[in-house]
Amino acid sequence: MNFVKDNVNQEPIVDTVFVIVDKAKQAKQEFGEDAIVDATIGSLYDEEGHLVALDSVFDSLKALDNRTLAKYATSFTGNPDYQKAVEDWVLNGNSSLYKEVIATPGGTGAVGMTVEECLAPGQTLIIPEIAWGSYRLMAQMQGVDVASYSLFKEDRFNMDSFKQTCLDTMKKQDRLVIIINDPCHNPTGYSLSKEEWEEIVAFLNECSKTHAVVLLNDIAYIDYSYRGNDAKSYFQVFDQISDQIVVIVAFSLSKSMTSYGLRCGAAIIMAKDQKAVNQVKIVFEKAARATWSNINNGAMAMFVDVLTNHLDKYTKEKEKYVKLLKERSELFMKEADEAKLAYYPYKEGFFVTLKMDNDVRDRFHEALMDEHIYTVKVNRGIRVAVCSLSKEKTKGLAKRMKEILNRIG
Repeated sequence: MNFVKDNVNQEPIVDTVFVIVDKAKQAKQEFGEDAIVDATIGSLYDEEGHLVALDSVFDSLKALDNRTLAKYATSFTGNPDYQKAVEDWVLNGNSSLYKEVIATPGGTGAVGMTVEECLAPGQTLIIPEIAWGSYRLMAQMQGVDVASYSLFKEDRFNMDSFKQTCLDTMKKQDRLVIIINDPCHNPTGYSLSKEEWEEIVAFLNECSKTHAVVLLNDIAYIDYSYRGNDAKSYFQVFDQISDQIVVIVAFSLSKSMTSYGLRCGAAIIMAKDQKAVNQVKIVFEKAARATWSNINNGAMAMFVDVLTNHLDKYTKEKEKYVKLLKERSELFMKEADEAKLAYYPYKEGFFVTLKMDNDVRDRFHEALMDEHIYTVKVNRGIRVAVCSLSKEKTKGLAKRMKEILNRIG
């Protein structure tokens, strides 16, 4: 007998990140913290090895009235002041498109809702070949296929592969649904230039002459860009989209406010045509009501309070950790260059990813663990989480990794 829908994959989930994180924890208990290099954790940690929870954020949260924390949000699509705050904070005045904001449980909620509501079973989602693994899982759970393009050509975005993958997909279906995780790509740390974005939009405008286009821009790490608010200037390029394109920006409060467990984010629906925005909004509203019903009211109230009353404190506090992240990544890359340890082009972000084929990656990953170095396997590489790795643990790591790589051939 089958108690779930026939077309769903029933193999047990194996989350490679959490499995390796657990192995690293066990190793620390057995051999001690000093003996272990734990480059697995995809959250921001300080130099003492503690999870960063910004005081400006959590002082605000804890100062809220208990009833504010306890009650339902004003609407299942989010509180109006939160929706306005998200639009202002994310877009920073860089867009004149029509737009609507739907509150979601983290950026994940925005991505998952887009995959579920914009593609039918059997249709195809387009993602890069190196990407956050949950994109594929979301597609799989909806019976959606995945087409992936090569992410890089030398040290730049592989525009040719991206375009060809879109063209091939257009032969099979009436729409394109594309995920681009930018800036601060997870897991490579690449950020597209404004010129690359302009070429992508110009190409999608051509595609939209015959096919509906939904572009999902996952901006989870945008507030940890080394460029500050300049990182948001590329939203201006979206003003060039045609009437047949909808852009959905997936915002993550989890990353921006170091509030990972509060599960709050938003989908910003943008288009030249108000009717297109409304069509997506209506379906997303129903999906929100039917799936999670309500979003964490305290998290939304906290976000509004921080931006209204504690912005200077939050900015100074966050920038301290952006600076630290930059120092860690620069140290790792400098030593990797000296050791001739290859990595994908990194601009900014939580992760640096070593470049290698998957057969080498598997052997290398095991060899690293034998030496008490814990990392995460991704497609065609090894992810090093500089976000959680202290400068002390970062120093000398690239050289050690290169020596281990040389040993395994």
